[in-house]
Amino acid sequence: MPTIDPRAAMKLQPEMMSGESVYWAGMPNPKVIFHSDDWLMVPFSLAWGGFAIFWETGALGYWGNGHRNGSPSWFMAIWGIPFIVIGQYMIWGRFLYDAWLKRRTYYALTNRRVLILQEGRKRKTNSMYLEAIPKIEREGTTIGTLWFGTKYPVIAGRGQRTRSMSRFEVKDVPIFSDIEDVDGVERLVQELREKVRKESSLSNTSDTGPFSYH
Repeated sequence: MPTIDPRAAMKLQPEMMSGESVYWAGMPNPKVIFHSDDWLMVPFSLAWGGFAIFWETGALGYWGNGHRNGSPSWFMAIWGIPFIVIGQYMIWGRFLYDAWLKRRTYYALTNRRVLILQEGRKRKTNSMYLEAIPKIEREGTTIGTLWFGTKYPVIAGRGQRTRSMSRFEVKDVPIFSDIEDVDGVERLVQELREKVRKESSLSNTSDTGPFSYH
């Protein structure tokens, strides 16, 4: 059975309801871990960042006609600054942001819910009852991620739903990101979901009794 991280369990204790018990608690692995998204994000970010720098140096006159032969285009240079900032964030800044969030994110699995607490710039929580989980999507084997709902892409076509570049931001779909023993945690979630389903079924049978009236 997956182990309970006492620090995570303590942090999430105030979020517990009456009769709720912790079966697992943990935090994201603090190391830099590349995900399936990075197969697309890494080349995309390098292309974006490279073009932004090429644009900026051209606007400042280091390519073609510029301040070496006249004055640089300050308007175009200023226009390119936000694109450079976005490019640098996608190349390396997002990893620093994720590392910052990892140290402030706590997960728990109880006999009733999956719980997430994040103490970032603002205190955020998210939870979902086990019987309300529509589906579980998993990535990874030893260290991995569990989505308690649809895993939307980071980049998609027009009109398609996307998700945040960081899988550690607390959004609508609860996510246990970069957790240890992801296989064991997933099995435990499935076992508890099945237990809740059986208890609910027995409760409904008890309420209706042996006879049905119409």
